[in-house]
Amino acid sequence: MAKCEASFVKTRKKRRRLGTELKSVLSVAAGLGVAQAAEEVEVLHWWTSGGEAAALNVLKEDLEAQGVTWQDMPVAGGGGTEAMTVLRARVTAGNPPTAVQMLGFDIQDWAAEGALADLNDVAAKEGWDNVVPGALQRFAKYDGQWISAPVNVHSTNWVWANKKIMDELGLGQPTNWDELVAALDKIQGAGYVALAHGGQAWQDATIFDAVVMATGGPNFYKASMVDLDEGALGSDTMKTVFDRMAKLRSYVDDNFSGRDWNLATAMVIEGKAGMQMMGDWAKGEFLNAGKTPGVDFVCFRHPGTQGTVTFNSDQFAMFAVGSDRQGAQVQLASAIMSPSFQSAFNVVKGSVPARTDVSNAAFDDCGKKGMKDLAEANGNGTLFGSMAHGHSAPASVKNAMYDVITAHFNGEYDSATAAEELVNAVDAAK
Repeated sequence: MAKCEASFVKTRKKRRRLGTELKSVLSVAAGLGVAQAAEEVEVLHWWTSGGEAAALNVLKEDLEAQGVTWQDMPVAGGGGTEAMTVLRARVTAGNPPTAVQMLGFDIQDWAAEGALADLNDVAAKEGWDNVVPGALQRFAKYDGQWISAPVNVHSTNWVWANKKIMDELGLGQPTNWDELVAALDKIQGAGYVALAHGGQAWQDATIFDAVVMATGGPNFYKASMVDLDEGALGSDTMKTVFDRMAKLRSYVDDNFSGRDWNLATAMVIEGKAGMQMMGDWAKGEFLNAGKTPGVDFVCFRHPGTQGTVTFNSDQFAMFAVGSDRQGAQVQLASAIMSPSFQSAFNVVKGSVPARTDVSNAAFDDCGKKGMKDLAEANGNGTLFGSMAHGHSAPASVKNAMYDVITAHFNGEYDSATAAEELVNAVDAAK
């Protein structure tokens, strides 16, 4: 025992000596102008899949090069619901993170509570007003004040397909509903899962968004998903939307319940499934798996939605923190908005930049198409916030729609009943 105590004391003295020496080295380094990680940002996010983590690492490395330490706070869950629960607990406890990944109306809700920081100074200095599309500023500002830094623009009305399966079955890219059904029938008939899907409410709603747009067109999408018009929500067109959702459900395998979106993407990557209807974050999974667009997989707009884009924009909302953390917070916001980061990050993530002045040179074929589609939709007035991802209506309405969409997808309602329930749910949630 005495020998163990002597060894412990010796080790403790050695650690103290090393600590003193380390402080001395850091002091000398500071005198020589060597950057120290004196600043720290704590970032709450739900980017936990392989492709997402790889993209986020671009931001971490950027900040660390500036001497800012990144304290990671990941909360798994593709739609961010779990992350928002954790955030509420942190804010209630009086200990908010430096920055939080957030979407759409959630940003506005927190701003209304007075919980977010003022980024106007850095935004003015760097000219954010001139390069960020108005549709994104709608959520990045509150009462004219910048409160968040948009990282990207994701468009949600994409289909991802395994090219080997498509080639094997002689399938081209479907351009309308009938062609889509014919392609899915052929894939299913060949023994593959036709449609890879995860049975989670936000994933069901992601498909629903696209089917609403494809079935009724831009004016119907705006009336039902943005304006929340009762006539549109309960219309025959909406019943047809639910009929089509039921048809798509018939192409999903029996083990879909609770499956995370990236696991559904993996089914397409591995050649177990033919298609997935998912936002362009799915591309990050293909790239992370070493796959090449046009060679291993193909991307195309959900048939019937060509010329339109439904979007969400990941933004980092900056919370009101103490003065000791504000410097690092501003560095984080500035790093997010730099053109070099916007390009490097979105190339990896699968999305497109939140700035309009970023070159598409580094992007692959799907990325270039995404940037082109976004610019055209923005110019034509056919760029719409995604209901499924909190960019067309407040969270209360979104969640009410989720309940009806998922209940119908799981066979609890027929299509006529689902349309009626959608009207009732939205009315109660307003």
